[in-house]
Amino acid sequence: MRIALINENSQAAKNEMIYNSLKKVADTKGYTVDNYGMYSAEDSNSLTYVQNGILAAILLNSGAADYVITGCGTGEGAMLALNSFPGVICGHVCDPSDGYMFAQINDGNAIAMPFAKGFGWGAELNLEYTFEKLFSEESGQGYPRERAIPEQRNKKILDVVRENNLKDILTCLKGLDQELVKGAVGGEKFGELFFTNCKDESIAEYVKSLLA
Repeated sequence: MRIALINENSQAAKNEMIYNSLKKVADTKGYTVDNYGMYSAEDSNSLTYVQNGILAAILLNSGAADYVITGCGTGEGAMLALNSFPGVICGHVCDPSDGYMFAQINDGNAIAMPFAKGFGWGAELNLEYTFEKLFSEESGQGYPRERAIPEQRNKKILDVVRENNLKDILTCLKGLDQELVKGAVGGEKFGELFFTNCKDESIAEYVKSLLA
């Protein structure tokens, strides 16, 4: 699994802590973590939580990432932004039980965490334990297990509803302010990480046209 980490501007100073906690868990699973920044509050390319959603959607729909870890002060804005796009199912996750149940019940591909609210003493431990539970088992198995069949049925229904209601990703991206989208893919290491791992040529060509 290839996991992407994305931080917006208000919590960019915590990027290294979040990355280290995530990588510690990912390494035990043989997963790869790509850090898309922001890497510090002083980064020249500043991301808003709305741009977190744009970037996450590009990464997930192109196959450049299998999972996205992101957040903001409360995690709420980032969650709403990510869920505004097709191909993204993002949960609001605050602690290990949230992580486990979102993975098992909702079987999503992204989480948004609060990196300011409640982020105090032992915050790095909560991050590590949450990532452990999020990736502890194959997702979508149900919780509790006796609820697995109806939960899996509901997830399939949700997928159909989202497919009906949401436009394809390129239509979504092209309908936005192109400077907003360009800013979302303007990070220091974006090109190095994205183009190496992108599996969708049409999305890659669109992104290249933005950056040209």
